[in-house]
Amino acid sequence: MTSTPTTEKSSIKWLVLLTVIIGTFLGRLDQTIVNLAIPKIINDYGITITAASWIATAYIIANAVFVPIWGKLGDTIGRKKVYILGFTIFIIGSVLASMAWNLSSMIVFRIIQAIAVSADYPTAMAILTVTFKEGKERAQALGIWSSAFAAASVFGPLIGGPLIDTFGWRSVFFINLPIGLLGIFMALAYIHESVSDRGTKRFDWWGAASLGTALAFLVMILDQGTDWGWTSATALLSYAIIIVSSAAFYFIEKNHPEPIVDFSFFKNRTFNAALLNNFIIFLGMMGSVFAIPIFAQTFLGMDATQSGMLFIPMGFCMLIAAIFLGRLTARLSVRSAIFWSTAGCAGAFYYLSYIDPRSTALDIIIPLVIMALFMGSAMAQRTSIIASSVPRSEIGVASSVLALVRNIGGAFGIAIFGTLLNSLTESNALALAKNSIIHAVTPAQHATVIALIELKAQVMAYSQIDGFAAVVVLIGTFSVFLMRTPKKTAALSQEEQEELAMAEA
Repeated sequence: MTSTPTTEKSSIKWLVLLTVIIGTFLGRLDQTIVNLAIPKIINDYGITITAASWIATAYIIANAVFVPIWGKLGDTIGRKKVYILGFTIFIIGSVLASMAWNLSSMIVFRIIQAIAVSADYPTAMAILTVTFKEGKERAQALGIWSSAFAAASVFGPLIGGPLIDTFGWRSVFFINLPIGLLGIFMALAYIHESVSDRGTKRFDWWGAASLGTALAFLVMILDQGTDWGWTSATALLSYAIIIVSSAAFYFIEKNHPEPIVDFSFFKNRTFNAALLNNFIIFLGMMGSVFAIPIFAQTFLGMDATQSGMLFIPMGFCMLIAAIFLGRLTARLSVRSAIFWSTAGCAGAFYYLSYIDPRSTALDIIIPLVIMALFMGSAMAQRTSIIASSVPRSEIGVASSVLALVRNIGGAFGIAIFGTLLNSLTESNALALAKNSIIHAVTPAQHATVIALIELKAQVMAYSQIDGFAAVVVLIGTFSVFLMRTPKKTAALSQEEQEELAMAEA
């Protein structure tokens, strides 16, 4: 019995999904594994932790800068071309990074990797959107694809730890070679070329340069602000450059016939609300979750591998939620699905606020699992509402804006919560000291009491930032009331979604 053309076409669609999942998974896996390798790199190069942080900072900056540029190029010259080009550059950058001989060379090669991997998100989302034209099927595909981010967080500690311990830190870059070659082969075989219907003729290089400058300094100040000092001369110079570059970008884009970012998107209330919801939830998630390994290692006596394992159930549950719970939430309106998903995440963060030195691993795993289930259940809606609220010809640019907002939200979260953690620890210590009566006799007893006050202040601060995350994310639930979507957006045809998007714009 032979397959019908329809069945074959359907099979190819899911192979396209598998192809872009490989690319997304590989990019996020690399970032997770390299973070595990940093201590070994520090020892080999004989550098400080502050110096080594630039390996991550340079990667984040390059990734943020080039996401919108790749999105526009994909719409212009073809998403398949850009996707394969990004994959190829990523493999080259990985091989080079494996041979890095000092910190400077490592930073350069990591920038090459980041530039390449930033091509994945906007082009992959655009490829899936034009491949899966039917509403429900597209939402399911986008949800499964989004779960690759969670899968990478699961397999990162599982793959990275043994690789580093057995073969050394350079092996974490070599692992990208076979997976990358498989991804390129599948992209060549299964992905069909697609471009924007508008036929771009002039690429906005000045707009790309001004946007890149603003984003580079924004990410830099968010990442390094705590060390520099938020009001230091370096920080103030960064703020000035961000303001000037952003203003230049705005005026360039307003007058360019084919801008990197079409500001008419922001006249669409649904588009803005979806971006706001994504920004807030990623701000809360990254801001709260980044502190968990530190808490586990400092107060629960876990090592790096054990603290990393805390996130494995979360990754699996997000994958399960995206695939199975996504089908249930597809029966709800988009606004209802996103509302309850965001509210559930807020509840999970509130649950985390009860952690203390007596907590067990399960006390941390359970709220992380709750967060994963709620977040994963509406991941498809958070992604597809962006795609369905803009013209089809601008999907690549819109998806790159979504990626940018998520990245900046996470960067803001880490910066804000890191600063807040330090400030709360200091204020808690002062408050505890002020309201404590010390009956110490010897200097040793007095030192012990002070140490206990500092310990209690830190524990309180970790609890407080989780409570703050809960409040921030709960506020994010109200963004859904700004969205104007019909009750069954997921069931609409491609043509109906485009008509809705144009009407809302």
